[in-house]
Amino acid sequence: MVTWRLFKETSRSLTTAEGLAIDDTLPWAVSNLGSPPILHLYTFIPSVIVGKYQDIEAALKLDRCKARGIEYNRRSTGGGTVIMGPDIVALGFGINVDHPGLRKGVAGVFESLSQVLILALKKVGISASFRPKNDLEVQGKKIAGLSAASESGKALLFHTSLLVDFDVELMTDIMNTPLIKLHDKGYNCFSQRMTAARWELGRNMQVAEMLDAIQEAFEEYFDIRFKADTPSAREKAKIQEFIDTRYTQHDWIFSHKHPRSRMGIGQLKTKGGLLEIYLSLSGGSIENVVITGDFFSTTENVQKLENALKWTSARPEMIEKNLASVWEDEMIYGVDVPTLTAAVLKAKENQVRL
Repeated sequence: MVTWRLFKETSRSLTTAEGLAIDDTLPWAVSNLGSPPILHLYTFIPSVIVGKYQDIEAALKLDRCKARGIEYNRRSTGGGTVIMGPDIVALGFGINVDHPGLRKGVAGVFESLSQVLILALKKVGISASFRPKNDLEVQGKKIAGLSAASESGKALLFHTSLLVDFDVELMTDIMNTPLIKLHDKGYNCFSQRMTAARWELGRNMQVAEMLDAIQEAFEEYFDIRFKADTPSAREKAKIQEFIDTRYTQHDWIFSHKHPRSRMGIGQLKTKGGLLEIYLSLSGGSIENVVITGDFFSTTENVQKLENALKWTSARPEMIEKNLASVWEDEMIYGVDVPTLTAAVLKAKENQVRL
């Protein structure tokens, strides 16, 4: 029987810096140390975490976070904002992208690993389904969000936040949710689009039960067994490096800021997430462009797309041509060249009006 590694934290909840740094070390260990896949199951202290490409100041009411003692941070994977705490399962998983049992591409990874989580929920008596791009739902209500990134060789990091219980009032108090997202989803308020394991089961299910079910589901789906483990000395050093250079650094937490200068803004809800394009013009050329949102991509791909647009003609056919010249499959998951072009053109139109 093939053995994988399991980091399972049940004695305490982790700070955002600790949990995120450990998770980032998982694909690094797989890629650089030859480790077998590693599953990290844990909970955070009360906190809120934005996706890699979001502007944290636009996503959150930071004054409310501070007043309520809620930690905030930025993760290394894409997607949207998640509220975390002792009653929400945090899952990090490091594995090679070409591992047998994983479908190809970001969509394939989400589909494959969503099946593991659907099996875990079934084990505790909840029937769930996967809704692209990255949600697990119970009768149309979200119970888990999925996220992933592949920036460590051939290894990827998969993230999940699964709701055992949830504080809707906290979410509405500290989050700034774009109206375009709420309108697109057809929801009037958060309580109509969220659910949690305890709500579905009608009993005080313990987080430990959900952690055990997830472990069993991974073992069953991939036909492996986990060995309880802790980070090695080299992995501990890498974890501390991520804490010191990333998750306690202002420049990391407040990266991907929306530009403060007079730039046109193009907001477009796509199959891959919310695109927010910030653009300034110089004559008939694009002087500067910033691509943000709650999509899934890599830093390298976002930079390629931004660089392809800078100092090029702002005519629609030239925008599309320049994007197409660097475009590769799934550069931004769920987005294609015409869709990205449309978002850029919206930003251009708004810049012209300024």
